[in-house]
Formats: sequence, structure tokens, C-alpha cells
Amino acid sequence: MSTFTLRGPIEKAPKSYAQRSATRRDVNGKDLGTVALEPTIFGLEPNTAVLHQVITAQLAAKRAGTQSTKTRKEVRGGGKKPFRQKGTGGARQGTIRAPHYPGGGIALGPKPRKYIQRTPKKMIRLALFSALSDRAALNQIAVVDSFSWSAPKTKDAVAMMTAHGLSGKILVVLGRDDVVAARSFANLDNVTTLDAGELNAYDVLNADWVVFTDATLPTAKESN
Repeated sequence: MSTFTLRGPIEKAPKSYAQRSATRRDVNGKDLGTVALEPTIFGLEPNTAVLHQVITAQLAAKRAGTQSTKTRKEVRGGGKKPFRQKGTGGARQGTIRAPHYPGGGIALGPKPRKYIQRTPKKMIRLALFSALSDRAALNQIAVVDSFSWSAPKTKDAVAMMTAHGLSGKILVVLGRDDVVAARSFANLDNVTTLDAGELNAYDVLNADWVVFTDATLPTAKESN
């Protein structure tokens, strides 16, 4: 007769995070060493399923949902019966605003609606961390100590990107006090600026480079 041994609950294996770093430079491109990126934010294995769901919901929320077509009762005119009921040899008709008439109403056409999808906060955070981890794995995270410009100049912003070797689409994450930097980057078509509190998965994945400052670089407290 066989016997069975009762065991305790199976414990989940702890998550493993990759240790990644980024080069830290000043606004002129001078190397200031490397900075260790928070592994719980930049060292995840990207969850593509969550990324897809969150980004789809984010893009859906941007839709205006104002498209509208008129039904047969909303089209002007057509109150009179076009011809008598019997004796014409054709099908009976009650109005020339029926959907099969030119200028008639639209059958089953679009109406104003909301496209918002409810997404749990934990999924939104996981999607953001997955996107940041993807860019960190490709070494496309840049860290600037601070934007120490005294006045907004597009020329200074271009010089900064050239000194850092940045190309393609660039996402610059700014703090609330980086007003001069925001105005300096404003006229550059390939640069998007975001407040640190507005950082999201779509904008991260839509950029080739993500630029942080010492003040906006996510730390361990953001992962809790």
C-alpha cells in the first residue's frame, strides 16, 4: 500500500533582476562615471502581454470618439410617401430617407462613444517598468547630471544631444523646475519632453533614447 507525504505550501522562487548601469555625463558631454540603475525598474524581463494591453488601452483613451452618422429618422426630409402603395409594379416605399436611397440615413453607422479601457494600476506600473527595462537592455538610457542652461536656446539642446551621441526619437524626462530645458527642446521635432510624473510605457517604447537627469532618474522608492 502506497503512502503519501503531506508537504507544506510551495514557495515561489524569488524574482531575478538584471544589474544594469548607464553612463552619467554633464550637459556638455563630459563623462562623470556610471550610475547603477534600479534593478527592480530597469532589470526586469519585459512582460509583452501586459505591455500590449496597457499600450492598447492608452491609445484607445486618446481617441475622441466623436464620429457620428445620421439614422433615417435624423436625416432631414422624406416625410411624404414617394408614391402610392399599390399598382406601380415596384416595391412599396414609405420614405426617400431610407438607407437604400441616395442621401438617406446610414444603417448601423458609428455614433459617439467612449473608448476608455479600465486598466489596474499594477499593470500600468509593470508595463512602464518593462518598457524601461527594454531600453536599459539596449543601452538606450542616458543620464545627465542637470540642465544648467541660464536661458532657453535650441542650439544648446542640439549641442547637448550631439555631445551625448543621441539620435532618432528622443524622450527627455524633466522635473517641474526644468522650465528652461523644456523650452530649449520645444522646437525639435525628434524630441519629446515629459514631466517625471507623466512617464508612461507608450512614450518610452516610442523613443529610441530615454534621457533622465539625476533628479528624475527612477529609484527604489518608485518601485514600491
